[in-house]
Amino acid sequence: MLLLRSILFNTAFYTNTILRMILLSPYYFLAPRKAAFSVPKAWASSNNWLMEKIVGATFEIEGMENIPEGGCIFAPKHQSAWDTFALLPYQRDPVYILKRELMWIPLFGWYVAKQRMIPVNRGARGKVMVEVMKRTRQEMENGRQLIIYPEGTRRAPGDEPQYRYGIARIYRDVQVPVVPIVAHWGLFWGRRKLIKHPGRFKVRILPPIEPGMDPDAFYAHLIETLEKASDELLIETVEANPNLPLPPTAAKRLAELRAQPAD
Repeated sequence: MLLLRSILFNTAFYTNTILRMILLSPYYFLAPRKAAFSVPKAWASSNNWLMEKIVGATFEIEGMENIPEGGCIFAPKHQSAWDTFALLPYQRDPVYILKRELMWIPLFGWYVAKQRMIPVNRGARGKVMVEVMKRTRQEMENGRQLIIYPEGTRRAPGDEPQYRYGIARIYRDVQVPVVPIVAHWGLFWGRRKLIKHPGRFKVRILPPIEPGMDPDAFYAHLIETLEKASDELLIETVEANPNLPLPPTAAKRLAELRAQPAD
């Protein structure tokens, strides 16, 4: 049944994506940018609904009160394709720094450009990165929320973290609060995995880290905050879903955490 449900979900997911992108394009491209954002928000909501109704996987969000007014940076742990869109319905006006190659994809790239996402050549240096930071500051001044995955790429649940220093540079230059976010999406929708698993889990939005810290101190504090919260939530997620099969990285980390002496 897991295989059948996963195949049904994948079919529904891609059908939903393609049909919405085509049928809603006239409204999307003619509407003002912020009004047009209702299209990807509704798409994300519909995919969350499909995950719940077909797969049986759903989530609840804790800590919405921790999202500040105005511009800020969301810094989520990144485990799954799911976490790239699942929170869109709960975000006011997000902006991503993304690979410029994504802008070249027909239709999808046009959708992204409409929302003024910030393309970057990952190997770029010097003037190109100066321009990226200039664009980022402009969007933050307009009250938008920048989404940055501090590890840069998807990591399996419980895997050894590999953070990148880029978020510390942006924190230093942009001077807005950073909001850490943890959840174990990858236990239910794994990276490059066909099978999707049912269950219920929490997305935890942590208190913001205010601007003004030394970048090195901020970087260390962010890592400590995310990893501690991620470990706590891993235990909670597994206890709430006792029949959930765990990838080796999660099983190993869980065993390490359970072996630690109690405080």
